[in-house]
Amino acid sequence: MHIGFDIGGTKLAAIGLDDDGQERARYRRPVPRSFDGVVDAVADMVAELATAGVHAPSVGVSLPGIITRDGEISMIVNLPWLEGQPLRRALEARLGCPVSLANDANCFALSEATDGAAAGVEVVFGVILGTGVGGGLVVRGEALVGANATAGEWGHNPWPTPEGAGVPCACGRFAQGCVETWLNGAALARDYTALDGGQATAAEIGARAAAGEARAADAVTRYAERLAQALAGVINLLDPDVIVLGGGLSEIAALYRLVPAAWGEHASVARPATRLVRARFGPESGLRGAAWLRA
Repeated sequence: MHIGFDIGGTKLAAIGLDDDGQERARYRRPVPRSFDGVVDAVADMVAELATAGVHAPSVGVSLPGIITRDGEISMIVNLPWLEGQPLRRALEARLGCPVSLANDANCFALSEATDGAAAGVEVVFGVILGTGVGGGLVVRGEALVGANATAGEWGHNPWPTPEGAGVPCACGRFAQGCVETWLNGAALARDYTALDGGQATAAEIGARAAAGEARAADAVTRYAERLAQALAGVINLLDPDVIVLGGGLSEIAALYRLVPAAWGEHASVARPATRLVRARFGPESGLRGAAWLRA
Protein backbone atom coordinates (compact mmCIF):
# COMPACT_ATOMS: atom_id res chain seq x y z
CA MET A 1 0.00 0.00 0.00
CA HIS A 2 1.00 3.63 -0.57
CA ILE A 3 -0.29 6.80 1.09
CA GLY A 4 0.01 10.27 -0.41
CA PHE A 5 -1.05 13.76 0.61
CA ASP A 6 -1.45 16.90 -1.49
CA ILE A 7 -1.34 20.13 0.51
CA GLY A 8 -2.58 22.97 -1.69
CA GLY A 9 -3.58 26.54 -1.13
CA THR A 10 -7.10 25.62 0.01
CA LYS A 11 -7.40 21.84 0.22
CA LEU A 12 -5.69 18.93 1.94
CA ALA A 13 -6.23 15.66 0.06
CA ALA A 14 -5.16 12.11 0.93
CA ILE A 15 -5.15 8.96 -1.17
CA GLY A 16 -4.39 5.29 -0.63
CA LEU A 17 -3.09 3.24 -3.57
CA ASP A 18 -2.29 -0.43 -3.84
CA ASP A 19 0.89 -1.66 -5.53
CA ASP A 20 -0.89 -1.72 -8.91
CA GLY A 21 -1.88 1.94 -8.59
CA GLN A 22 -5.53 1.20 -7.89
CA GLU A 23 -7.20 3.68 -5.56
CA ARG A 24 -8.34 2.13 -2.30
CA ALA A 25 -9.55 5.24 -0.46
CA ARG A 26 -9.37 9.03 -0.49
CA TYR A 27 -10.27 11.90 1.81
CA ARG A 28 -10.32 15.68 1.49
CA ARG A 29 -10.73 18.62 3.85
CA PRO A 30 -9.85 22.33 3.96
CA VAL A 31 -6.21 23.12 4.73
CA PRO A 32 -5.76 24.13 8.37
CA ARG A 33 -4.31 27.62 8.76
CA SER A 34 -1.57 26.69 11.22
CA PHE A 35 1.44 24.39 11.38
CA ASP A 36 0.05 22.34 14.26
CA GLY A 37 -3.32 22.16 12.51
CA VAL A 38 -1.73 20.65 9.40
CA VAL A 39 0.14 18.03 11.45
CA ASP A 40 -3.07 17.13 13.31
CA ALA A 41 -5.09 16.91 10.09
CA VAL A 42 -2.58 14.63 8.36
CA ALA A 43 -2.50 12.34 11.39
CA ASP A 44 -6.30 12.22 11.50
CA MET A 45 -6.49 11.38 7.78
CA VAL A 46 -3.89 8.60 8.12
CA ALA A 47 -6.13 7.15 10.82
CA GLU A 48 -9.12 7.42 8.46
CA LEU A 49 -7.18 5.59 5.76
CA ALA A 50 -6.31 2.86 8.25
CA THR A 51 -9.99 2.46 9.07
CA ALA A 52 -10.57 1.94 5.31
CA GLY A 53 -7.92 -0.79 5.30
CA VAL A 54 -5.07 1.28 3.90
CA HIS A 55 -1.78 0.81 5.76
CA ALA A 56 1.61 1.86 4.38
CA PRO A 57 5.19 1.77 5.70
CA SER A 58 5.72 5.44 4.80
CA VAL A 59 3.83 8.59 3.77
CA GLY A 60 4.49 11.02 0.91
CA VAL A 61 3.45 14.68 0.85
CA SER A 62 3.19 16.99 -2.18
CA LEU A 63 3.63 20.72 -1.56
CA PRO A 64 3.72 23.85 -3.78
CA GLY A 65 7.20 25.05 -2.86
CA ILE A 66 10.91 24.31 -2.70
CA ILE A 67 11.84 21.25 -0.67
CA THR A 68 15.51 20.89 0.26
CA ARG A 69 17.58 17.77 -0.33
CA ASP A 70 17.12 16.77 3.31
CA GLY A 71 13.36 16.89 2.85
CA GLU A 72 12.45 20.12 4.60
CA ILE A 73 10.61 23.22 3.34
CA SER A 74 12.72 26.23 2.40
CA MET A 75 9.99 28.14 0.52
CA ILE A 76 6.32 27.45 0.03
CA VAL A 77 3.67 29.22 -2.03
CA ASN A 78 0.45 30.40 -0.31
CA LEU A 79 1.14 28.49 2.93
CA PRO A 80 3.38 30.84 4.94
CA TRP A 81 2.65 29.08 8.24
CA LEU A 82 4.59 26.06 6.93
CA GLU A 83 7.65 27.93 5.62
CA GLY A 84 10.78 27.12 7.57
CA GLN A 85 8.91 24.71 9.83
CA PRO A 86 10.12 21.11 10.44
CA LEU A 87 7.05 19.52 8.86
CA ARG A 88 8.72 16.25 7.88
CA ARG A 89 10.18 15.69 11.34
CA ALA A 90 6.93 16.63 13.06
CA LEU A 91 4.93 14.23 10.90
CA GLU A 92 7.42 11.40 11.41
CA ALA A 93 7.23 11.89 15.18
CA ARG A 94 3.43 11.94 15.08
CA LEU A 95 2.91 9.06 12.62
CA GLY A 96 5.79 6.85 13.69
CA CYS A 97 6.91 6.17 10.13
CA PRO A 98 9.17 7.76 7.48
CA VAL A 99 7.72 10.77 5.64
CA SER A 100 8.87 12.26 2.32
CA LEU A 101 8.11 15.81 1.20
CA ALA A 102 8.36 16.83 -2.45
CA ASN A 103 7.52 19.72 -4.73
CA ASP A 104 4.13 19.29 -6.41
CA ALA A 105 5.62 19.45 -9.92
CA ASN A 106 8.05 16.67 -9.02
CA CYS A 107 5.14 14.61 -7.73
CA PHE A 108 3.24 15.30 -10.96
CA ALA A 109 6.20 14.05 -13.01
CA LEU A 110 6.71 11.03 -10.75
CA SER A 111 3.06 10.01 -11.07
CA GLU A 112 3.13 10.17 -14.84
CA ALA A 113 6.47 8.33 -14.98
CA THR A 114 5.27 5.57 -12.64
CA ASP A 115 1.93 4.52 -14.11
CA GLY A 116 0.80 7.49 -16.17
CA ALA A 117 1.35 8.73 -19.70
CA ALA A 118 5.14 8.24 -19.51
CA ALA A 119 5.26 4.90 -17.67
CA GLY A 120 8.23 2.73 -18.49
CA VAL A 121 10.64 5.31 -19.93
CA GLU A 122 13.94 6.44 -18.42
CA VAL A 123 13.80 10.25 -18.50
CA VAL A 124 10.55 12.19 -18.03
CA PHE A 125 10.09 15.94 -17.87
CA GLY A 126 6.75 16.99 -16.41
CA VAL A 127 5.40 20.44 -17.30
CA ILE A 128 2.56 22.27 -15.55
CA LEU A 129 1.00 25.05 -17.64
CA GLY A 130 -1.57 27.11 -15.81
CA THR A 131 -1.57 30.28 -13.72
CA GLY A 132 2.14 29.56 -13.32
CA VAL A 133 4.59 27.37 -15.18
CA GLY A 134 6.34 24.58 -13.29
CA GLY A 135 8.32 21.48 -14.04
CA GLY A 136 9.67 18.28 -12.56
CA LEU A 137 12.29 15.78 -13.67
CA VAL A 138 12.23 12.00 -13.13
CA VAL A 139 15.11 9.73 -14.10
CA ARG A 140 14.75 5.94 -13.87
CA GLY A 141 11.79 6.25 -11.56
CA GLU A 142 13.31 8.78 -9.15
CA ALA A 143 12.32 12.44 -8.91
CA LEU A 144 15.46 14.58 -8.98
CA VAL A 145 15.80 17.42 -6.49
CA GLY A 146 19.26 18.88 -7.25
CA ALA A 147 21.88 20.69 -5.19
CA ASN A 148 19.69 23.81 -4.92
CA ALA A 149 16.35 21.95 -4.77
CA THR A 150 15.35 23.54 -8.08
CA ALA A 151 15.71 20.69 -10.58
CA GLY A 152 13.03 21.07 -13.24
CA GLU A 153 12.13 24.68 -12.36
CA TRP A 154 12.35 25.86 -15.95
CA GLY A 155 9.49 28.35 -15.53
CA HIS A 156 11.85 30.88 -13.94
CA ASN A 157 14.53 30.81 -16.59
CA PRO A 158 14.80 34.06 -18.55
CA TRP A 159 12.84 34.10 -21.79
CA PRO A 160 15.34 32.80 -24.39
CA THR A 161 15.11 35.53 -27.05
CA PRO A 162 13.94 39.16 -27.23
CA GLU A 163 10.29 39.30 -28.19
CA GLY A 164 8.90 42.67 -27.26
CA ALA A 165 8.91 44.17 -23.80
CA GLY A 166 7.59 41.15 -21.97
CA VAL A 167 5.91 41.14 -18.57
CA PRO A 168 8.10 41.21 -15.44
CA CYS A 169 7.73 38.04 -13.40
CA ALA A 170 6.67 38.06 -9.77
CA CYS A 171 9.98 36.41 -8.93
CA GLY A 172 11.65 39.75 -9.71
CA ARG A 173 14.62 38.22 -11.51
CA PHE A 174 14.36 39.20 -15.17
CA ALA A 175 13.08 42.47 -16.62
CA GLN A 176 12.06 40.90 -19.94
CA GLY A 177 10.10 38.22 -18.14
CA CYS A 178 10.58 34.56 -17.32
CA VAL A 179 9.43 31.58 -19.35
CA GLU A 180 6.41 31.61 -17.03
CA THR A 181 5.27 35.06 -18.11
CA TRP A 182 5.34 34.01 -21.78
CA LEU A 183 3.67 30.61 -21.34
CA ASN A 184 1.13 30.88 -18.53
CA GLY A 185 -2.59 31.27 -19.08
CA ALA A 186 -2.38 35.05 -18.83
CA ALA A 187 0.15 35.13 -21.68
CA LEU A 188 -2.23 33.31 -24.03
CA ALA A 189 -5.07 35.62 -23.00
CA ARG A 190 -2.91 38.74 -23.62
CA ASP A 191 -1.95 37.50 -27.07
CA TYR A 192 -5.58 36.89 -27.96
CA THR A 193 -6.58 40.34 -26.75
CA ALA A 194 -3.77 42.01 -28.69
CA LEU A 195 -5.19 40.74 -31.98
CA ASP A 196 -8.27 42.97 -31.96
CA GLY A 197 -9.16 43.78 -28.38
CA GLY A 198 -11.42 40.83 -27.60
CA GLN A 199 -11.01 39.16 -24.25
CA ALA A 200 -11.23 35.53 -23.17
CA THR A 201 -9.66 33.14 -20.70
CA ALA A 202 -7.07 30.61 -21.81
CA ALA A 203 -9.66 27.82 -21.54
CA GLU A 204 -12.11 29.78 -23.68
CA ILE A 205 -9.42 30.49 -26.27
CA GLY A 206 -8.57 26.80 -26.52
CA ALA A 207 -12.25 25.92 -26.98
CA ARG A 208 -12.74 28.63 -29.60
CA ALA A 209 -9.68 27.49 -31.50
CA ALA A 210 -10.99 23.91 -31.52
CA ALA A 211 -14.34 25.22 -32.79
CA GLY A 212 -12.65 26.93 -35.72
CA GLU A 213 -12.36 30.57 -34.66
CA ALA A 214 -9.44 31.94 -36.70
CA ARG A 215 -8.31 34.52 -34.14
CA ALA A 216 -8.19 31.94 -31.36
CA ALA A 217 -6.36 29.49 -33.62
CA ASP A 218 -3.78 32.17 -34.43
CA ALA A 219 -3.23 32.86 -30.72
CA VAL A 220 -2.83 29.14 -29.99
CA THR A 221 -0.38 28.76 -32.88
CA ARG A 222 1.80 31.59 -31.56
CA TYR A 223 1.60 30.14 -28.05
CA ALA A 224 2.65 26.74 -29.41
CA GLU A 225 5.66 28.30 -31.13
CA ARG A 226 6.79 29.89 -27.88
CA LEU A 227 6.25 26.63 -26.00
CA ALA A 228 8.24 24.76 -28.65
CA GLN A 229 11.09 27.23 -28.34
CA ALA A 230 11.24 26.90 -24.57
CA LEU A 231 10.93 23.11 -24.59
CA ALA A 232 13.67 22.82 -27.20
CA GLY A 233 16.05 24.10 -24.52
CA VAL A 234 14.83 21.33 -22.22
CA ILE A 235 15.42 18.78 -24.99
CA ASN A 236 18.93 20.10 -25.63
CA LEU A 237 19.85 19.93 -21.95
CA LEU A 238 18.02 16.85 -20.64
CA ASP A 239 17.12 14.89 -23.78
CA PRO A 240 13.98 13.40 -22.18
CA ASP A 241 12.17 10.42 -23.67
CA VAL A 242 8.82 12.02 -22.89
CA ILE A 243 7.57 15.48 -21.95
CA VAL A 244 4.21 15.33 -20.17
CA LEU A 245 1.92 18.36 -20.06
CA GLY A 246 -0.40 19.07 -17.15
CA GLY A 247 -2.30 22.11 -15.92
CA GLY A 248 -5.19 23.92 -17.57
CA LEU A 249 -3.44 24.68 -20.86
CA SER A 250 -2.59 21.01 -21.36
CA GLU A 251 -6.22 20.56 -22.44
CA ILE A 252 -5.56 22.44 -25.71
CA ALA A 253 -5.42 19.51 -28.11
CA ALA A 254 -3.64 21.42 -30.89
CA LEU A 255 -0.48 21.74 -28.77
CA TYR A 256 0.35 18.05 -29.19
CA ARG A 257 0.50 18.55 -32.96
CA LEU A 258 1.89 22.07 -33.22
CA VAL A 259 4.67 21.95 -30.62
CA PRO A 260 6.54 18.84 -31.86
CA ALA A 261 6.23 20.17 -35.40
CA ALA A 262 8.01 23.38 -34.35
CA TRP A 263 10.56 22.44 -31.69
CA GLY A 264 13.04 20.98 -34.18
CA GLU A 265 13.70 24.54 -35.42
CA HIS A 266 15.16 25.38 -32.00
CA ALA A 267 16.61 22.05 -30.82
CA SER A 268 20.09 20.75 -31.58
CA VAL A 269 18.56 17.93 -33.65
CA ALA A 270 16.12 18.63 -36.46
CA ARG A 271 13.64 15.89 -35.53
CA PRO A 272 13.74 15.18 -31.78
CA ALA A 273 12.57 11.69 -30.83
CA THR A 274 11.09 13.11 -27.62
CA ARG A 275 7.33 12.56 -27.35
CA LEU A 276 4.91 15.22 -26.11
CA VAL A 277 1.89 13.74 -24.30
CA ARG A 278 -1.00 14.82 -22.11
CA ALA A 279 -0.97 13.71 -18.48
CA ARG A 280 -2.97 10.56 -17.87
CA PHE A 281 -4.09 11.56 -14.39
CA GLY A 282 -4.35 15.32 -14.90
CA PRO A 283 -4.92 17.22 -11.63
CA GLU A 284 -4.72 13.93 -9.71
CA SER A 285 -1.05 13.44 -10.63
CA GLY A 286 0.38 15.49 -7.76
CA LEU A 287 -1.57 13.50 -5.19
CA ARG A 288 -0.77 10.15 -6.80
CA GLY A 289 2.89 11.11 -7.17
CA ALA A 290 3.09 11.81 -3.45
CA ALA A 291 1.94 8.25 -2.80
CA TRP A 292 4.75 6.93 -5.02
CA LEU A 293 7.49 8.85 -3.17
CA ARG A 294 10.12 6.64 -1.58
CA ALA A 295 11.02 7.51 1.99
